[in-house]
Amino acid sequence: MEYFILLSPLLGACIAGFFGNKIGDKFSELITSLFVTIAALCSLIIFYKVILEGYENNIILFKWIYSGSLNVNWSIKIDALSSVMLVVITFISSLVHIYSIGYMSHDPNKPRFMCYLSLFTFSMLALVTSDNFLQLFFGWEGVGLCSYLLIGFWFKKETANNAAIKAFLVNRVGDFGLALGIFLIFYFFGTVNFEAVFQQINQIDTVDVDFLGLNINAVDLICILLFIGAMGKSAQIFLHTWLPDAMEGPTPVSALIHAATMVTAGVFLVVRCSPIYEYSELALSIITIIGMTTAIFAASVALVQDDIKKIIAYSTCSQLGYMFFAAGVGAYNVAMFHLFTHAFFKALLFLGSGSIIHSFKDEQNINNMGGVWKNLPITYGLMIIGTLALTGFPLLSGFYSKDAIIEFAYLRGNAVGYYAAGIGIFTALLTSIYSWRLIFKTFHGSYLNKVLKKEEMHESPMIMLVPLIILAIGAVGAGYFFKDLFIGYDSSYNFWRDSIMFLEPLSEEHPPTWFIYLTPVLVMLSIPFSYLIFIKNKDFLKNLISINQPLYVFLKKKWYFDELYDLIFVRSFKFIGKFFWKKIDGSVIDRFGPDGISNFIKYLSNKAVKFQNGFLYQYAFVMLIGFSILLTVLIVK
Repeated sequence: MEYFILLSPLLGACIAGFFGNKIGDKFSELITSLFVTIAALCSLIIFYKVILEGYENNIILFKWIYSGSLNVNWSIKIDALSSVMLVVITFISSLVHIYSIGYMSHDPNKPRFMCYLSLFTFSMLALVTSDNFLQLFFGWEGVGLCSYLLIGFWFKKETANNAAIKAFLVNRVGDFGLALGIFLIFYFFGTVNFEAVFQQINQIDTVDVDFLGLNINAVDLICILLFIGAMGKSAQIFLHTWLPDAMEGPTPVSALIHAATMVTAGVFLVVRCSPIYEYSELALSIITIIGMTTAIFAASVALVQDDIKKIIAYSTCSQLGYMFFAAGVGAYNVAMFHLFTHAFFKALLFLGSGSIIHSFKDEQNINNMGGVWKNLPITYGLMIIGTLALTGFPLLSGFYSKDAIIEFAYLRGNAVGYYAAGIGIFTALLTSIYSWRLIFKTFHGSYLNKVLKKEEMHESPMIMLVPLIILAIGAVGAGYFFKDLFIGYDSSYNFWRDSIMFLEPLSEEHPPTWFIYLTPVLVMLSIPFSYLIFIKNKDFLKNLISINQPLYVFLKKKWYFDELYDLIFVRSFKFIGKFFWKKIDGSVIDRFGPDGISNFIKYLSNKAVKFQNGFLYQYAFVMLIGFSILLTVLIVK
């Protein structure tokens, strides 16, 4: 069964990729969707066995690299952590495949698109089922490659090409950190297998290394380098700039990348390496600070975005921040719980936005929408469910996982924990405001689209709506039904076992009552507040923006990260490149190298050609001079 989970998406990708033009669009869509759905069903069975029987396995497919002390197998590791990721990846991917049949119906390159989706799924499955860092790195690079192909799928569109290159380059920064971390692990332990490394980590707890002139603890350095890799993949602040631009790809790509696969790889890496991170208080503090900073940064930027997909993209960035600061305070199981619930409601929101874009004939600006909730009643209802779950509305999935993160941060009992909890509450409020801004400006108020008539608006086909309905069920019930399994005081121990470093519960007591009710109350109060300022009294919002114009511009410019990076990296490298091109390559190397030699030969030939004037007496004179020189040389010798 494990073989089907890993290999069926790869087989579907190969069939669609190599034979798509021969078997046709429909069969390519059918075969890839079928194989990923089979993987999803098998994943559910594995998950069921893990829950009831504590099933664990490590199937070695083949010996991969055996060189000296480096012994690496290609394996399928099944435990509680990987089983959760298998369900999330395959379930969301299967729904995205089915949804894509309707969304991409007018695209001429459907087999290529379905091939990329399935290959993306296989790469992520290879990542989460690895039992060693090298196989994990293979899957890590695989999802990076597939993200480049999918974001730039419409390669004739310049902005899509630029976004794909940006995602690829920014992730290379994080991947370099991850690679260095893996090199250090092999250097210290002589192995890259998870279990062997985890068992030996206490042996270098007090070992220091010299890194870039700094004397730093070896475990701290390994953890920080691994986290740099996680920052790139999971779009944490400083390495986040690729994520909003990734919206240039088709909407199903956005759902797959942002809900279940690529961006969750960083969280998975930190949780998988929790036995290492527990020996590095410094790294955990950095993760907490980066996570909560990312959460509030992305939420603040989402407040002023107008592109419907970019609003949800920044929301993803913010929610990933929640997951990281949960891991940073040691609540690894809570981080995974939020990853699990987030997959449902975020995929629902992305695919729901795709349904809206489809109905508006590719319009993505929410300022050009409005007043269509009666025209799109099913999409409207499903987007409401996704929004309620995202904002943490009571009894929906986001309520259980997000509030658990805030509570665990509070119960940590130290300054970083209290600070993280406060940031988490404030970010939850911002999340609710920008989420309801999207809903109200898209579905309520006046109809503002000047291209399409309101009467022309219609629902998406059922092949697009059915996946949304299934995701809505998960967005409603995933938190309630799985909260005890993931974060329960007793049951979670039996479930997670040794798959993560499971700490003793921070406290059997709950936080103060006022603290528990604070976030849900703020979330509920934000709904009428958002309706008031975005629909009923728009003048209040205009006055608020005019009073805080510098802040508005600061948020609109996304904290000036793109401009800063353009100044520091893009322009400086362009200047350096131009200098070496013009001054070194052109003025020195070319001038005195190939151009200089060719110019010298040309000069000599221009001089020599003057002897070829057609007069016999001149030829005889030249021959005489030459004979004289030759005779002189011979006599001298």
